[in-house]
Amino acid sequence: MEKVIIIRYAEIHLKGKNRGWFEKVFAVNIEKNLKGIRHELRRLSGRYLVENFNEEDTDTVVNRLMKVFGIHSISIAQKVSSDMQNIYEAALSVCPETGTFKVETHRADKTFSLNSMQISAEIGGKLLENNKNLKVDVHNPQSTVYIDLRENGTALVFGKFFKGAGGMPVGTAGKGMLLLSGGIDSPVAGHMIAKRGMSLECIHFHSYPYTNMMAKEKVIELAKILSPYTCGIKLNIVSVTHIQEEIHKNCNADYMVTLLRRFMMRLSERIAIKNGAQCIITGESLAQVASQTIEGMTSSNSVIGKLPVLRPLCGFDKDEIIERSRAIGTYATSIEPYEDCCTVFLPEHPVTRPKLAEVEAEESKLNVALLIDEALSNIEVIKV
Repeated sequence: MEKVIIIRYAEIHLKGKNRGWFEKVFAVNIEKNLKGIRHELRRLSGRYLVENFNEEDTDTVVNRLMKVFGIHSISIAQKVSSDMQNIYEAALSVCPETGTFKVETHRADKTFSLNSMQISAEIGGKLLENNKNLKVDVHNPQSTVYIDLRENGTALVFGKFFKGAGGMPVGTAGKGMLLLSGGIDSPVAGHMIAKRGMSLECIHFHSYPYTNMMAKEKVIELAKILSPYTCGIKLNIVSVTHIQEEIHKNCNADYMVTLLRRFMMRLSERIAIKNGAQCIITGESLAQVASQTIEGMTSSNSVIGKLPVLRPLCGFDKDEIIERSRAIGTYATSIEPYEDCCTVFLPEHPVTRPKLAEVEAEESKLNVALLIDEALSNIEVIKV
């Protein structure tokens, strides 16, 4: 009897002739998340098995697999040869000692002498004989013993399904550039897009020395938390200090946030194109803060010339975003105090519904091209 972990994939089964490519990327991502743990990954029909690992690593393997997009469910199983006595012994090891139960069999090996119902009846009967505290309930059991007879002469016996991360394997839907701040929203936005199979690169804007370097460290920590979901992250750190100083010196203070957002979008597009990203991703939620009105978003979008801007949280309220943040493990880090670059020179009455013509008039007071080139000339790159 050998302990193994069954991996069942999610939407990959809907793919047609290119399904093999999705499976290949999926397997590569699994291997990346299990790096450093002794194991073997083997493909079966419609699923994968993790084998030959140390049993004390079981929880670690499962926890890492929970962060692999594309996994529908996971089970910790006993693998035995498809002999009824071996199957019974494996079933005995996963069956509860009390309560109601049933045995459910899937027989991929159609040459096996008994059919699925006969296997379930025989194993269930022997389990009842072994333990008088058990009762059969085929309609609403408290526990189920699952038997999966494979074509290769082995049987997988298990008692639970653990829900996986779902979605599509990262790397099967292109690459996006995520604007990663130190707040709650942007990590959730990145997680949601990665779940659809997009690999991520991140960009973080800072205003040192007006903001301290703790904000940068916080963003690096958030990138580390996201990294297992995204199979690694490259983080581009860009200073917008001089840009903010120039806006503060030359423009109407009420347009500070609006103008800064436009610079951030220009910089993001330039960096995204240079690094092969195909879109820009932000954590904006409609009407959540003053800069996230439809007029503000229109102003930001108007400076983007080549790439789409994805806002996966646009229709979410704050409670929904917080709930997702807790689920993916970024919330505790996100709520730590930090200084955001958007709070530097923050006006008392920022424009919330900027008119594009007025924004462009204020922006004309700046040497936009020079400020962009200056910011791009000094990018710090960190690989997480």
